[in-house]
Amino acid sequence: MTIDWENKKPAFTVIDVRKFTSSFLPMILRKAQQVDLNNGICVVQSFEPKPLYSALKDLGFEHSTEKVSDHEYRAYFYRTEMKKITYESGADLPFKPTAILNYKVIDDLLAGTVVDFWELMWEKEDAAIDLKTKLLLSMSNAMGASRFRQATRELIKAYSLGVTVAELDELFTLFAWNQGIGHFSSEIGPSPVFGAYKLIKKREQEGLDRRKIIDEIMEAFGDKNPAVDPLYRKKTGQ
Repeated sequence: MTIDWENKKPAFTVIDVRKFTSSFLPMILRKAQQVDLNNGICVVQSFEPKPLYSALKDLGFEHSTEKVSDHEYRAYFYRTEMKKITYESGADLPFKPTAILNYKVIDDLLAGTVVDFWELMWEKEDAAIDLKTKLLLSMSNAMGASRFRQATRELIKAYSLGVTVAELDELFTLFAWNQGIGHFSSEIGPSPVFGAYKLIKKREQEGLDRRKIIDEIMEAFGDKNPAVDPLYRKKTGQ
């Protein structure tokens, strides 16, 4: 399909993220917000960067992607509207799928397969289960398997989409019921996911705005926190 901005693509700023070992998504979002109307950027990656599509669409971008080879994709994003980034739109949803980069280390084609599976789970059009409910279900599954790193990320994403403290209260009560008081006391209580929940509850009781709570929770329990970040980090933080 021919798009009416096809002839403008050679002038797009090119951002090659193939050698990135950390999440490139926040950086792309920052750069995208600086793009003027009727201008664009080109993102080069070794797998099709599908997680960018919906995020940049929410910022007013159209896209087209070219597969140059099995190890090079060029995704072109052209801005047709000026939209502000918000958690509610999903464009600035906390915790992009950073772990995909772990699969890229193994093999680019494997990373592409994981991206396809991620898209099926989280970007499916006309999904029967809304995103907030999916995140709570995913969080509950992670808690059952003691995957507290994943559970923390799902909790914060769900909270950014409007999950209430009352809902979280009932969810943690269920964890105590289903997993037992001993497990809750020794494993869940000291976990980052319970810490994030406590901070959210405390700040809401103090009357803090949800967006400010999210900013604070991301500072304490974001990717800077080694118990939450899914990527390997050297002790030096590199």
